[in-house]
Amino acid sequence: MTQTDDYRFHKATVEDLDMLAQWQSHPHVSAWWGSDHPFDEGKLRDPLVARWIVTANERPFAFMQDYSVHGWNDHHFFRLPKGSRGIDQFIGDPAMIGIGHGSAFIAARIQVLFEQGAPVIVTDPHPENAWAIAVYKKLGFEAFGAPQATKWGLILPMRVSH
Repeated sequence: MTQTDDYRFHKATVEDLDMLAQWQSHPHVSAWWGSDHPFDEGKLRDPLVARWIVTANERPFAFMQDYSVHGWNDHHFFRLPKGSRGIDQFIGDPAMIGIGHGSAFIAARIQVLFEQGAPVIVTDPHPENAWAIAVYKKLGFEAFGAPQATKWGLILPMRVSH
C-alpha cells in the first residue's frame, strides 16, 4: 500500500472486483472505459500493470493503474525513455466527482512515480474527453502529437516530465 497525505493506494484484489464492476456501470465511467470488459482475476494478476484502489478518509472512490510503456513492443509510447510510466484512472464514486479529488490523487501518484525514477509519465485520454484533458493540463501534461488510433482506441498522447 502507498499513502500520501490525503490518499491511500492499495493494490486492487479480487475482493474489489464487485466494486469495480459497479463503478464501471456508471455512465461517467462507462463512456470512456466501457462496462462490457469488466476487470477479472486475470487482469488483476497481470504483472505489466499495477492496479490501485484509491481511498480518501478510508472511503474507496477511484481506480488508478500505472504501467511500463515498454511492456508491449507495439505500445504507442514504446519509444519513450526507459523507465517511463503510463497512467489511467477514473473516479468510480459519483459523489466524489467535481470536487478536486481527480487532480489531487493523480498528482499524488505521479509524484510517487517520479520519486521511483520515472523520467516521463504519459497518458492517453480519448480526444473528446475534455474533462480528463483539462485535469491533465492542470497537472502539467502536454499533448505531444495528434490524436491517433491504437489497438486500445482513439487517443491523445500526453506527457509530463520530472
